Amino acid sequence: MTDVILHIYDVTNSGSEKTNSTIVQINKIFKDGIGIGGIFHSAVQVYGEDEWSFGFCEQGTGVFSCPSGKNPMYTYREFIVLGKTSCSIFKVNQILRELSREWPGCSYDLLAKNCNHFCDEFCERLGVPKLPGWVNRFANAGDTAFAVAENTAVRLRQAKTEVVSASKVALRFIVGLTNNVRNGPPPESPNSNRGGGSASPRFQASWLKNMITTGAKPSTSSEAENENGFEPRQPPAHEDDRALLRSSSSSHDS
Repeated sequence: MTDVILHIYDVTNSGSEKTNSTIVQINKIFKDGIGIGGIFHSAVQVYGEDEWSFGFCEQGTGVFSCPSGKNPMYTYREFIVLGKTSCSIFKVNQILRELSREWPGCSYDLLAKNCNHFCDEFCERLGVPKLPGWVNRFANAGDTAFAVAENTAVRLRQAKTEVVSASKVALRFIVGLTNNVRNGPPPESPNSNRGGGSASPRFQASWLKNMITTGAKPSTSSEAENENGFEPRQPPAHEDDRALLRSSSSSHDS
């Protein structure tokens, strides 16, 4: 068994001394002062004097090695012993060959697939604990914020589409009401009278549901009644209120 060591750097490869100094200060405040995290590069050392990490390149693998603690692109901060691996040196080399194929340099993403994600994957295959949460917390927070923003945008687009569709249905409904006022209610309207009585509440609900879902009214009231397996019964004109209740009750029981 051998130690697995995580080497951690402040990310100071911006090309601007002022920006690099700001990043170092941010890391001191948020990691050293508050303990939340910072902007870090990491690499894993196992067997030998080299560390292994991942970065962007246009062609080939993004997996690379350099002498431990000596990456010239960043400012060295500290190391952490993550544990001991039971993998042999032969197995470690096999894992690195697999990772080299699976992590091409062009797939690098600052938030979703960076050097810290690579080290997490490497440590998992070595059978040791993953990186402490603070090492990659800023990237994870940024990735979550991006996903939330993207989902919100999708929901807003869906809501806009639904509002437009509902507006079209409402417009057709208003136009229909206007035509009813001018020309009288058409035979298929839920408010039309047949034999002096009004259409049943169940038929009216069916008519409204059909209008909302299809954007059009049933061609005739009898079609909507047959689709629901129900045909409203009209009581004789001479019956009193009790006869109306009996008729209504018997029609709902049928």
